[in-house]
Amino acid sequence: VVASDGVRAMMESALTARDRVGVSDFVLLENFTSEASFIENLRKRFKENLIYTYIGSVLVSVNPYKDLEIYTKNHMERYRGVNFYEVSPHIYAVGDNAYRSMRTERKDQCILISGESGAGKTEASKKILQYYAVTCPVSDQVQTVKDRLLQSNPVLEAFGNAKTLRNDNSSRFGKYMDIQFDFKGAPGGEEDLLRRLGLERNPQQYQYLVKGNCPKVSSINDRSEWKLVRKALTVIGFNDDDVEELLNIIASVLHLGNVQYGEAEEGNSCITSDTQIKYLARLLGVNGAVLTEALTHKKIIAKGEELMSPLNLEQASSARDALSKAVYGRTFTWLEDSSKHYSVIGLLDIYGFEVFQHNSAHWEPVQYFNNKIICDLVEEKFKGIISILDEECLRPGDANDLTFLEKLEDTVGGHAHFVTRVQTAALRRRGQLQRQRIFGQEQRPALQEPEEVMCMSENKILTKCFDREELSDKKRPETAATQFKASLAKLMEILMSKEPSYVRCIKPNDSKQSGRFDEVLIRHQVKYLGLMENLRVRRAGFAYRRRYEVFLQRYKSLCPDTWPSWQGKLPEGVATLVKHLGYKPEEYKMGRSKIFIRFPKTLFATEDALETRKHSLATKLQAGWRGYSQKTKFQRLRTSAVKVQAWWRGILARRRAQRRRQAADTIRRFIKGFIYRHRERCPENEYFLDYVRYSFLMNLRRNLPKNVLDKSWPTPPAALSDNMVWSYCKKISPEWKHQMEQKMIASELFKDKKDNYPQSVPKLFVSTRLNGEDLNPKVLQALGSEKMKYAVPVTKYDRRGYKPRPRQLLLTSNCAVIVEEGKLKQRIEYEALKGISVSSLSDGVFVLHVPSEDNKQKGDVVLQSDHVIETLTKIAICSDKINSINIIQGSIKYSVAQGKEGIIDFTPGSELLVAKAKNGHLSVTAPRLNSR
Repeated sequence: VVASDGVRAMMESALTARDRVGVSDFVLLENFTSEASFIENLRKRFKENLIYTYIGSVLVSVNPYKDLEIYTKNHMERYRGVNFYEVSPHIYAVGDNAYRSMRTERKDQCILISGESGAGKTEASKKILQYYAVTCPVSDQVQTVKDRLLQSNPVLEAFGNAKTLRNDNSSRFGKYMDIQFDFKGAPGGEEDLLRRLGLERNPQQYQYLVKGNCPKVSSINDRSEWKLVRKALTVIGFNDDDVEELLNIIASVLHLGNVQYGEAEEGNSCITSDTQIKYLARLLGVNGAVLTEALTHKKIIAKGEELMSPLNLEQASSARDALSKAVYGRTFTWLEDSSKHYSVIGLLDIYGFEVFQHNSAHWEPVQYFNNKIICDLVEEKFKGIISILDEECLRPGDANDLTFLEKLEDTVGGHAHFVTRVQTAALRRRGQLQRQRIFGQEQRPALQEPEEVMCMSENKILTKCFDREELSDKKRPETAATQFKASLAKLMEILMSKEPSYVRCIKPNDSKQSGRFDEVLIRHQVKYLGLMENLRVRRAGFAYRRRYEVFLQRYKSLCPDTWPSWQGKLPEGVATLVKHLGYKPEEYKMGRSKIFIRFPKTLFATEDALETRKHSLATKLQAGWRGYSQKTKFQRLRTSAVKVQAWWRGILARRRAQRRRQAADTIRRFIKGFIYRHRERCPENEYFLDYVRYSFLMNLRRNLPKNVLDKSWPTPPAALSDNMVWSYCKKISPEWKHQMEQKMIASELFKDKKDNYPQSVPKLFVSTRLNGEDLNPKVLQALGSEKMKYAVPVTKYDRRGYKPRPRQLLLTSNCAVIVEEGKLKQRIEYEALKGISVSSLSDGVFVLHVPSEDNKQKGDVVLQSDHVIETLTKIAICSDKINSINIIQGSIKYSVAQGKEGIIDFTPGSELLVAKAKNGHLSVTAPRLNSR
């Protein structure tokens, strides 16, 4: 926890000045008999926000009325698996000590949390649950249990908590929770709610609903709390329909309280608020008229006939209030049952007791528990107050408080703790408490008619809360006091079966202010909680006690004489054990059935020795187990090896026998084939003939020439050559076939005719030499449906000035198109193409001859391509004019518009050069290539 200045740590490890912060364990007080010293130590620690202090193993907690940052995961890890007194006092230490005791001693544990209302008991129980949820082992299934365990608290608080005069979020029910742990320490949970609701402010769930005309509580944010409750309902398994029906029931209780009665004829009651009945009928899912009759009449059975008798104004009001309590109480019980689990660590959160100026006998099991000192007066058979009250409630006639008090005076008037007449006083450990209006609280109004209506409800939750079988039960119900007496007896039976840990909660002031220490109030709580008596018992010594069998079973491994088992009497075994451990006489005492240890350090030393012994025993067990496992593994391997060897030897023997049989059969067939070698092929000689042929071919293979060009190769038969060609042609793909066909045409056209043809042979022809971005979309749009078969970049020379201009040559199925950027400069139909002229040198210049009389054409076209062999082959194939390509040596003449001619002179040279000569001709110089 961080203090207000943001630096100073508030945990006890950082506070060393004892005179300022007090001692962490009241047992260490020098003047332990002084109540003033006790309270002063409590004040010092409270002032430093150290709200936890020990009395031995009992934890005393003071409500700080503010949030302290001492409940983080880091704090949980600090207290996890640590001995009780090795860290500063904390609620986590109590939870961890109970958890470890349960796991090590295999005995159920319970944590009893008690104190006045507003002392922080419910928060303490929630912190313990949160500690278990974080520190216990986790799996997917366990995580679901943890979520349901933690989220059940907001739901039960919403329906079972209320604002009282002393607590904004007071538990109006006693809560006993069992948590079951498996062998790994993973939890589950169950809640046993022992107390019916006693409400001073509407339950918190009402505030979440109305958020309006209700008392304001500064410390409670109804809107955010409702979001938390809604989320918690989903986590513990409630769907949207369940939540809606649940809220309808809560709203119906509100409207039941608003039902108003008037007085009709003859003093009978009648409902004056019809609107409320309509709301109730819709919310509860019942008929409005039937509900009205149930709230204003009662059923009387006379001579087997049922008659409806009207109720007077007081009786009707009592029936209405009783129905409200029954609906809410049973719904709360159903809600609690819906979130149950099972258990072995118990948490008892005893709800707070409040003393007012006037107190009615509103029986509660926990109040009854607080009065245990005078139980003889209350519960004695036939003569106790409860028995007299039961008898008075069940007898016929006009029974009231006065008749009950008269009977008490006659029966128990001489008891030391009984004050006669007017008021009944019970001297309690908390102080003297006076009770008034006892009898009316015991007599519950008849609810048969309203319960019958609730059984007919369309609300599924209500039908589960009000069982039809109850209506047929004619047995008269027990009084409230008897019911709570039985409930407490059941609770005591559960608690007596477990090992207890105690948390005593103290409220520092009645105004719920942080930092305020009301000494008078705290002195009163210290007194009735018996903390001084507890301290004196602890200082008397021997705080740790265990039965002989438990102590010996836990620590017997520390002594060779008691390990692994003690065959003698238990006291002798314990005496032998403590003697071996070196206990001094003043450190322990032997009782009739238990051993008592005075100092915690003695017990801690024994625990440390046990931990060391555990490691030693674990090492021995591991060594023994590893030796056994390795020996077993070796024996299995040896057995497996013998089996594998036997199987493998069998396989080898069978293989040898099979090879011998095969060899004998081969020799037999060979000899028989040799005998019949001159006959026609038959089963007797086929093996021999195949062997002779195979031997001949293998001998020929070994003696073949080493070089492919060797002339000594034998001439293959013509059929083999044809078959080889056929096999090759069969394997080639259509694409490769098309490529070969183009290459064949190029070979026919240019082989031994043009110098650069050999360089084009290893280069594959492609369908286009232009990338997609080189083609202008306008050109493709202008071509329309004509399919483009080839595209290549070319250089066009003007017919007169021979100026070179970059162009694109596109070949379609019908024509050749010359393109300048996005324009179609010239279109040459294949039918109009007269011929193609090209030189025999290695240049790329060629001429497309077109008719001069065609007005659309301006004369022959002079082009140059870097891929001239590929381009001319593609033009020849597309135009189907293979024979129209002329390869010329020297000069090429071409026509210009208006009947004029142009000449291109081709001369060999050292490098490629295209330029206009002085004679007006186009001069092309190209190197001669030797490869031709």
